[in-house]
Amino acid sequence: MPPVSSATALSVIVPMYNEEEALPALVSRLRPVLDGTGVLYEVLAVDDGSTDRTAELLEKFRTDWPELRIVRLRGNSGHQAALRAGLHSSYGAYVASIDADLQDPPEKIPEMLDLARSENLDIVYGVRSDRSTDTGFKRRSAGAYYWLMRRMVGKQVPAQAGDFRLLSREAVEALKSLPDQHQVYRLLVPWLGFPSGQVTYRRGERVAGETKYPLSKMIRLAVDGITNFSAAPLRLATWLGVISFVTCFVMIAWTLVVFLLGKTVPGWSSLFVAMLFLGGVQLICVGLLGEYIGRIYTAVQRRPTYFIGYDSARGEAGESAGKKGN
Repeated sequence: MPPVSSATALSVIVPMYNEEEALPALVSRLRPVLDGTGVLYEVLAVDDGSTDRTAELLEKFRTDWPELRIVRLRGNSGHQAALRAGLHSSYGAYVASIDADLQDPPEKIPEMLDLARSENLDIVYGVRSDRSTDTGFKRRSAGAYYWLMRRMVGKQVPAQAGDFRLLSREAVEALKSLPDQHQVYRLLVPWLGFPSGQVTYRRGERVAGETKYPLSKMIRLAVDGITNFSAAPLRLATWLGVISFVTCFVMIAWTLVVFLLGKTVPGWSSLFVAMLFLGGVQLICVGLLGEYIGRIYTAVQRRPTYFIGYDSARGEAGESAGKKGN
């Protein structure tokens, strides 16, 4: 039987999507680390609608690892939604999250737990002090992402801190109280402002399989982060409008002066450039407004970001599966 909710000291959430190649290595490294903590724990493997043998392998590993708990979503809802499902389903007094690819070392989890307990912290971030195993493009794009997030959202966002972290039960309950929207936890958790600390580590190579965060998803994550946590793009649209107005005013004044001096020359270049400039600014502004209106529309609909199809703990406890993720 899985650990009971009132006694579980540590929950470890592992969102996964098509991770059959990485699962054996994950289990072989994660289980000894957690067994060595000497606390009652659970591992929530959140299967985000995998289409390979991930679900089959999880059931196999669970036969001799009772602390392994399987939460299966009905469809592929995305990494952040899977992480949210794990947070909402967790029992532990402290909740850690880690990816299945082992680029973030599970050996740091006990250090996070000790730091949180000794200094009474609600949040402990895993900060990547060395990313030499990543490609040059990955390092540069990640650096640009964190630089942009810190400029747009605020200095409270730790540089080089992803979704490898440890949260207290109080922090988890605060996150659970927020509306069920498309959250970006690497920005939302610092926004809480709870007492926090850091544990640094060297980022490893992916143990197997392919990355689930290609450039397109990283760009989407950046857009979600900016539009969810900052009104800066709207102010940018305002400033673009002001700049375009001043530019057009100067061009009008210059045209009148040239006309009064009798030096006007028939032509279309200046008119063509002005039309392109104004059209581009207007489209940018409309696009930015559309991003925010789209998020307002999504929030008003109040649709859940995921649906749980199966929870091994609740199933054994006789509870109904397929509960809405809220």
